[in-house]
Amino acid sequence: VQLQASGGGLVQSGESLRLSCKASGFSLDYWVTGWFRQAPGKEREAISCINFSGARTDYADSMKDRFILSRDNAKNTAYLQMNSLQPDDTAQYYCARTRGVRCPPNWGPDDGDTYWGQGTQVTVSS
Repeated sequence: VQLQASGGGLVQSGESLRLSCKASGFSLDYWVTGWFRQAPGKEREAISCINFSGARTDYADSMKDRFILSRDNAKNTAYLQMNSLQPDDTAQYYCARTRGVRCPPNWGPDDGDTYWGQGTQVTVSS
């Protein structure tokens, strides 16, 4: 079982990036999948989540109009399209999966059923 995140990098303020999360060893569409981020000195926070049927939950008002989670079942890959990036978006970004039918209403880093992929760094310069 593996979640391989990629697509991070250094961009300027206002630019876009698309992160990818390739799953292996299991099918993403059978699980709840999501993206988190963790900035230096801050707690890991949930960004967005998608359940087996494709229903999405966005967790942060500051990101829900700019960050869009999607999933390609044929490629067994989830994506996070990030638009209008700002320096405050600089963080390590993680994809994760957890059990359940619906996205957790408050999916936090302490969820015991969460499996984490490795992160990908996003740095936004002003």
